[in-house]
Amino acid sequence: MNKSTIAIDVMTDENRVPDSIIWSATDTGAENAQKAKAMMLSFWDSAEKAALRIDLWTKDMMVDEMADFFYQTLMTMADTYGRATKYHEQAEEMKTFAKDFYEKFRAKQLKENKAD
Repeated sequence: MNKSTIAIDVMTDENRVPDSIIWSATDTGAENAQKAKAMMLSFWDSAEKAALRIDLWTKDMMVDEMADFFYQTLMTMADTYGRATKYHEQAEEMKTFAKDFYEKFRAKQLKENKAD
């Protein structure tokens, strides 16, 4: 049996707000730890039938980066759901939602930028 390890180091300020997120994994092929501005980690607890999650982002993460992060995460979740369940129609609905979400974000950003 093979073992893979994922390590996540979160450095926080005095108010426990993340300053930096550094991660590494044994199976990535990357020699050095990687920096990240945000992370979402979910585990499925089958006994409780509940998702356990950790959502963190650093204080220097910009709003547009967060929108990109959510869009890409939603698209990836849709792909994963489609592969796991073979419910491709629902996976496509999730992708449609993600695209609509991102388009609404972009429209809001354009409107706010014009107001400045």
